[in-house]
Amino acid sequence: MKRALSYLGLAAVAVYCLAPFYWMLASALRRPQDQFDNSPVPSPVSTENFRAVFGGHNGFGRALLNSVIVAGTTTALTLVIGVFTAYALARLDFRFKNAVLGLVIATTMFPGVSQLVPLLKLFTDIGWINTYQAMVVPSLGFALPLSVWLLTAFFRQLPFELEQAAMVDGCTRGQAFRKIIVPLAAPGVFTTAILTFIAAWNEFLIALSMVNRKEMQTATVAISKFTGVSGFDQPFGTQMAAGAVVTVPLIVVVLVFQRRIVAGLTAGGVK
Repeated sequence: MKRALSYLGLAAVAVYCLAPFYWMLASALRRPQDQFDNSPVPSPVSTENFRAVFGGHNGFGRALLNSVIVAGTTTALTLVIGVFTAYALARLDFRFKNAVLGLVIATTMFPGVSQLVPLLKLFTDIGWINTYQAMVVPSLGFALPLSVWLLTAFFRQLPFELEQAAMVDGCTRGQAFRKIIVPLAAPGVFTTAILTFIAAWNEFLIALSMVNRKEMQTATVAISKFTGVSGFDQPFGTQMAAGAVVTVPLIVVVLVFQRRIVAGLTAGGVK
């Protein structure tokens, strides 16, 4: 009975979380003239909305490329900066180290919308509007604190004796870090990379505010700006299809690498 209740609870949570995605996919597979149909299964099934997403003048293909560039660059920079910062916080002894780590986490408490006006003023003054860095730098600021926190916990779990043994064998401190610590920290680094990429891929507010040129907008912004045939009707079908195109790769990545994600998130939880 307990096992049955557990499975029932898991099924209820899964249905509750996946119901919006299923409805988005079902709506995307309807014909445009059937977009207000409320049947749970689209009949007949049509791919016309998906063809419309990549056709016409939506520029959705370019928007997807922009999202890949912004999310990929943000993830790479976050890993490079986060790995070195987390290693220093985990291994080096200096005054106020815990205060520094607490300050890093405290930066995540500022709502993103409160930073829009200062960022917009700054980027306008230095000529960064309608550039990739106007989207990458704010995303980097949002992603780094969580990345540093996760990686610091992971590095603390690794025994310091591994580095000492490597240095006894002739490695320098840098070689021990590069050849011993980084490979062992791969699960934590991989988890951080996935979470950072997902956050940067889904980012909307900064991309909408800092970019007003169509060829520079990301996929999330492009979806919000889809227009209907007359320019006034709401293109629910194409928006649902575009949302499915943007969401499916993330779901696949999480399902494939869920074990690594869980391992990275729980690192440091057992002493």
